[in-house]
This record gives sequence, C-alpha cells and structure tokens, in this order.
Amino acid sequence: MDTSYPREDYLPMTSHKQEPSPTVITIRPPVVPRDYMIWSVFNTIYMNLCCLGFVALAYSVKARDQKVSGDLEAAHRYGSKAKCYNILATVWNVVLPLVLIALVITGVLHLSKLAQESMDFLAYRLFPNEDDDKK
Repeated sequence: MDTSYPREDYLPMTSHKQEPSPTVITIRPPVVPRDYMIWSVFNTIYMNLCCLGFVALAYSVKARDQKVSGDLEAAHRYGSKAKCYNILATVWNVVLPLVLIALVITGVLHLSKLAQESMDFLAYRLFPNEDDDKK
C-alpha cells in the first residue's frame, strides 16, 4: 500500500472561497502647516521683552519659506517652534504687566497705611494731652 499520496477521503469536499473585498484608499491632501506670522509680528511689535517675539518671527519666516519650497515636514517643525515662542511671548507680555500693576497697587496701599500711621503718631506726639485739658 502506497501512503505517499493523500487519499481522496481526506480532501475537503467543497471549497469555500471568499471573494476579495475591494480595497479603499483615501487620499487626503497634505496638511499645510501653519506659520503663525501675524501672531509673531504682533508679539514683535507689542512689548518685545527678551526678544521672544523676534525669535518667533524668525521661525515664522523660516516656516513660510519651507512651505513655499515644498518641504512640509521642515515647515511643520519651524511652525511648531514659532508657536511655542509665540505662546511664551504672549504669556510674558500679559503676565508681566499684571504683576507690575499688582506690585504698584500693593505698594501704594502700603505707603498710604504707613503715612496714616505716621500722621497718627505725629498728632499724638505734638498734642499729647488735648483730651486731658478739656476735663
């Protein structure tokens, strides 16, 4: 008996082939990175402390140049750096004046309290017994 070939009774009776489903490929247009140019110009002009607005403007210009040349990955990288520097510059430009205003207000309140206390002290020293004379 020859056992090298498979027998017919071991073969599957019916073949259930599935038809291949169509493959759908969605092609999206490439995402154009943002360069944050207007925000950078605003931060450069308005209270450019520590030159953060200028650095953001430089990265915005680089991002725009890379976008025009077609290197979208480099444009995204420079745009991301410009966004970070713009956030830092905006926070610095908003927080610093608020802190300065708070310091001025607390300083004025403190000085007015000191002035009132010194006036009370001087009035007591100059006229110590006004209440005693009226008795």
